[in-house]
Amino acid sequence: MDRIMIRGGNRLNGTIPISGAKNAALPLMIISLLSPATLTLSNVPRLADVRLLQRILQNHGIDIMVAGKRLGQDGMSGDIMHLTARQIADTTAPYELVSKMRASFWVLGPLLARCGEARVSLPGGCAIGTRPVDMHLMAMEKLGAEIEIDGGYVVARARTGLRGAHIRFEKVSVGATHAALMAAVLARGDTIIENAAAEPEIGDVAECLVKMGARIEGIHSSVLRISGVTSLGGTEHSVIPDRIETGTYAMCAGMTGGDVLLKNANAAHLGAVIDVMRQAGIDVDAVNEGIRIRRNGAALRPVKIETAPFPAFPTDCQAQLMALMTMASGTSTIRETIFENRFMHVQELARLGADIHLHGDTAEIRGVRKLTGAPVMATDLRASVSLVIAGLAAAGETVINRVYHLDRGFETLEEKLSACGADVTRQAG
Repeated sequence: MDRIMIRGGNRLNGTIPISGAKNAALPLMIISLLSPATLTLSNVPRLADVRLLQRILQNHGIDIMVAGKRLGQDGMSGDIMHLTARQIADTTAPYELVSKMRASFWVLGPLLARCGEARVSLPGGCAIGTRPVDMHLMAMEKLGAEIEIDGGYVVARARTGLRGAHIRFEKVSVGATHAALMAAVLARGDTIIENAAAEPEIGDVAECLVKMGARIEGIHSSVLRISGVTSLGGTEHSVIPDRIETGTYAMCAGMTGGDVLLKNANAAHLGAVIDVMRQAGIDVDAVNEGIRIRRNGAALRPVKIETAPFPAFPTDCQAQLMALMTMASGTSTIRETIFENRFMHVQELARLGADIHLHGDTAEIRGVRKLTGAPVMATDLRASVSLVIAGLAAAGETVINRVYHLDRGFETLEEKLSACGADVTRQAG
């Protein structure tokens, strides 16, 4: 397995281009199942999860062509991907593929909507909580599907097609909102989805579906109204910039000090993160090219936050903020309300000298004057990048093992940080 070595202490200065959002690219790829026409996506990030989803979709019979590099493109430009599902060859999503990535479970809705049947393995992915799929299945049943669990697979049938329904989620769920939206666009009649997740990635998928011919109202709100159509066409669509990658590199710059432009970043997608960083004493400015992050000598101030669905502070930036607060001048508190197992990075940060105490769903971070490099181990995607942030400020060398977690969600991380003056290298396993 590859390892990443970081020699800390360097300020970051320069430009970091922000890639397309993984959490938008994956569902955008999946909605290609809904139409026999070609869906062309640009700004697709080059990530391990994207490559895995390509394999899953090809298993269903989708032809996928990734365009070659264009004149003037650098290695940090996203891919152009053409996806064509003329016919669905197989409505089974097997365990050996779905178990590696939770988002692949979302093929259930499009397969049901287009083919009237689906057999999808129960999902796997990061070990950050149980994350049940009961709300996904409730939505499919509301839309008229018959559901049974057989040998670790969800077997769903809608012999006469899906029909519109009123779906109200008990709690906000990004995955369940995607599932209901993808299925409802081809259902007969009207569907209302209440308490829908309003994350920018869901809005991006909804806007792409509208380009394909779907009829959706209330995009970017908590109530979605869908009027079913009989078929969808193809379109071209650019994946939105990754707000979690943006927040991550913003905290890298805040941790080390310096002046960094996060090119193409969208400040409107990061309101809560920007507010917290400003509270911590970091200058954050929206500019024409993206977002500019500066900290020149001022001490980091402690903050108090809790994670919650958009537009509140995102759980996917919680580990990164915790790393940042390890060197604040005071005590910070972070309450995690989304995933029950999302403090696995705490013991690894402690190896670098962090002073963190857990009280149930709340972490108390007492800022220290110095972190010291040490060998650490990545436990999940966001936890692994929190170790990068801490390592950038730690004295000596930090070695991060099991970086395949990083490769699932961060494109060319070493190159992006190195271009701004960080001492970051990868050693092949």
